[in-house]
Amino acid sequence: MPHIHKYIDFVSVAYIVHNNKVLLADHKKYNTWLPIGGHIELDEDPEQALLREVQEECGLEITLLGTRLPEIPGDTTKPLCTPHHMNIHDITEKHKHVVFVYFATTTSENFTIAEKEHRTLKWFSEEELKDNTYNIKPFIKLYCKEALKLAKE
Repeated sequence: MPHIHKYIDFVSVAYIVHNNKVLLADHKKYNTWLPIGGHIELDEDPEQALLREVQEECGLEITLLGTRLPEIPGDTTKPLCTPHHMNIHDITEKHKHVVFVYFATTTSENFTIAEKEHRTLKWFSEEELKDNTYNIKPFIKLYCKEALKLAKE
């Protein structure tokens, strides 16, 4: 999806874990490995956007790891799962992304690939994350390691 706002867009991403491996996508536009996710559309909350992006980009059913307060009958407030982290980073000199970082698990390793956006997807073990032949940014590696650790608990 194109940028909604001129200066800042909001994005949800998921570090998805299965069998002690985390899924990353080799992103065509940014030429690096990134988690599954994307822009939050104007009619979505961060969770809705995340679940839509996961379906579009890899087709997996996920379970978010995190806390969520229970719904209260008769109240219209929708409790959302708390993201594990948030960050803001530059996309261009004048445009930034505020990112809701979620950790999730899945019961299947069989993904589909959104070929328009990604060259491929790959499940990375902790050892493979240490391999410098992959163009994985330090913060992406840090989030991967955190997700792997949390999924083991």
